Amino acid sequence: MLAPEPFFQPRGTPISVYHRIRALSDLGHEVDLVTYHLGEDKKVKNLKICRTPNVFFIKKIKIGPSLKKIPLDFLLFIRASGLLVRTKYDLIFSHEEGALLGAILSKFARIPHIYDMHSSLPQQLENFDFSRSKLLKRVFICLERFILKNSHAIIVICPDLHKQVEREGYADRTILLENFIDLDSKEYNAEEIRTKREEFASEGKRIVLYAGNFQPYQGISLFLEAASRIASDRVVFLLVGESAAAVEREKDRARKLGIADKVFFTGQVSPSQVPLFIGLADVLVSPRLSGTNTPLKIYSFLKSGKPLVATNLWTHTQVLTDRISVLVEPDADCLAEGITFALYDSRAREKARLAKEMADRDYTYSRYKEKIRQILDKAWSQRP
Repeated sequence: MLAPEPFFQPRGTPISVYHRIRALSDLGHEVDLVTYHLGEDKKVKNLKICRTPNVFFIKKIKIGPSLKKIPLDFLLFIRASGLLVRTKYDLIFSHEEGALLGAILSKFARIPHIYDMHSSLPQQLENFDFSRSKLLKRVFICLERFILKNSHAIIVICPDLHKQVEREGYADRTILLENFIDLDSKEYNAEEIRTKREEFASEGKRIVLYAGNFQPYQGISLFLEAASRIASDRVVFLLVGESAAAVEREKDRARKLGIADKVFFTGQVSPSQVPLFIGLADVLVSPRLSGTNTPLKIYSFLKSGKPLVATNLWTHTQVLTDRISVLVEPDADCLAEGITFALYDSRAREKARLAKEMADRDYTYSRYKEKIRQILDKAWSQRP
């Protein structure tokens, strides 16, 4: 398995990589994971982590496209090539841009290649505001087409990616596997939730929660603008996650909006603590402004039984409907109205109940493992 990511870190793709490995292990497979020198060692049965050497002394990789990834991916290719020379593998399973390396190595080793397509590579350039170069985007489009053509099975994580692969003519190789499995965490009792809740809201106040990174596409500016339009002093806004520098930037925004006294930031927390914060919230919010992939947090939010307010964009509506969530236009006034509705209207609680019922039925680990098994069968049937 090729993962051009810091493994493990509590962010999108590494979390997905962890769950893929866990499912493969539970299905009886052994995995050699080739990944960067960065990250925490995760212990999973049948997993061996093979890290690249830290010859460039890089200490951090940001989310999304990065020039730092170029030398690290070169080392990843060398490390994987060495393993392929020494070991007889059944297949190559690669993530994100690592699929370019995986497709090339698959040709030389003559073994099947699985592409785990977490996002569209050219679209990442826009989502993370990495480059507006039309030439670079065209290069990424060509690379993505090469990967799709030279993959024997393809995992997509949302319907939008499935449609994109279908347009390229590879629907028969593709299986939709949403990232709906949560990281293992302890069960928090009512007393623990109440104690943590008191850190942010005194008795009777309501908590509106956002969890995730503060990248521009996530809509943190929209969320804070909406918070400034909710006049009640009985509502507080809690943002969970991100680095100290990003938190300071958004604290400054809150001060300029005049709402610093009712906006709280936790900074980065461990994945095991996220359910605690979800448990103390009254309303959950996903104010995303762009992108087409379904946010991982949406599945955890649906399972929580708490009212969910989200922008009425394709990134959300691939999964969400008005029946199970409060969908609003990506506008501060509309978001403020949606949050107010979710806080005080019993119809929002009914939506939350239906959402949890659906999630408990459809988003199970047994279903997840079955999809992984189907992907392996598809790749093996298409083997060179």
